[in-house]
Amino acid sequence: MPYRIMILLLLGLLALTQLCSINNSDPANSPQLNEGDTMDKLAAMNTPIFWAEGHPGKLDRQNWKISVTGSCAKPRDFNWKELNALPQSEVQGRLTSVTRWSVGGLWKGIALSTILKEVEMKPSCKFIRFWSGGEVYDTSIPLEIALKEKSILAHSYEGQYLSEDYGGPVRAFIPYLWGYKSAKSVVKIELLDYYIPGFWETRGYTDSAEIEAGACRDINDGSKIKQILAGEVLEFTE
Repeated sequence: MPYRIMILLLLGLLALTQLCSINNSDPANSPQLNEGDTMDKLAAMNTPIFWAEGHPGKLDRQNWKISVTGSCAKPRDFNWKELNALPQSEVQGRLTSVTRWSVGGLWKGIALSTILKEVEMKPSCKFIRFWSGGEVYDTSIPLEIALKEKSILAHSYEGQYLSEDYGGPVRAFIPYLWGYKSAKSVVKIELLDYYIPGFWETRGYTDSAEIEAGACRDINDGSKIKQILAGEVLEFTE
């Protein structure tokens, strides 16, 4: 009898342990990231902060809106809820500044191609123009770049919402070109039949914004100076 009781007790303890394990693995019991979290991975790596038109201060993510106008059949506004309801894209890529630093990681948002389909872009469209909050900063990219897989409107980096320091709530992420084409805090997108030079382009920066080979600081590796090849930064040569 004592032997049977011992076996029953052991079976009971095993069942209880399994139950606790199941509860702990339930996603509902896992820590959830929310907007109140202060950890910022870009800031932790000392990623440079630069706003040509001045830092915008605190922005209202929940009431954010992006207007899409120009050469399209169905111009419209996309609010925060509508943007998040669209198909989401996650891309591995690097934001590379013309001032020679580069930061890579997983960026999440909405493919520009998805936005263009939603507004039914006209065949005459050749360029996409971004406007940042306050509509002081603008820049344009060719349609063929906008349609590439990694060209997105990003709202997150490595599982965290982008802060205002780094272009949140929603910024352009165009890893194929110098960072001044990845406009921060986008509030308007114009579909253009012709090219219009933007904020930095009218101040001497190249219109093509093609990334050039040379020395570049790798933000992900303590800002060590390394070498990059021309074009999208996929790796460092040393």
